[in-house]
Amino acid sequence: MSEFDTDFGNDETHDDNAILAQYSDGHQELAVDSNSDGYADLVATDHDGDGNPEVVYSNNFGHDHALDTATYDLDDDGDRDALAADRNSDGRVDLVELDRNDDSRWDAAVADNDYDGRADTTVLDNNYDGRADVVAVDPNEDGQVDVTARDANHDGTFDTVHYGDPQTNPFSGQTADPFATN
Repeated sequence: MSEFDTDFGNDETHDDNAILAQYSDGHQELAVDSNSDGYADLVATDHDGDGNPEVVYSNNFGHDHALDTATYDLDDDGDRDALAADRNSDGRVDLVELDRNDDSRWDAAVADNDYDGRADTTVLDNNYDGRADVVAVDPNEDGQVDVTARDANHDGTFDTVHYGDPQTNPFSGQTADPFATN
């Protein structure tokens, strides 16, 4: 949905920059055109009619009138639990973030940083302290993780780095990996 003047439903409320549509099945949609260009910049959908939108689409990255970011309330508690974004506006999701413990902070992310349609970076906060505990990267895009960094003791410093492919190890010519722990 990108055109702002779309017919939304059975009962519509309009103002200069917003349309609220209430459907006979109870769900609602709100479309907002914050910059008055004729295109919705935000669309919020309340599927079950409880007043909390389960999905919110917004235009965050491009100036192409595409709604390129979606946030989701997966457990219907009013808080955003997941985000999916098309950061380069090519029509494909290239970033997914999750709030796995419902504390309103993202603690897992998967990204396609070179926009080829394949995820190449994963970041996890497994103890939910707001700092990354695991970062895994596939820089050569062969489908295998080549570099994994872990903060096993959760002190904010990566204590182990594992190189799955010797070609990605900058220390492969040395006798010992200075990041390895025994």
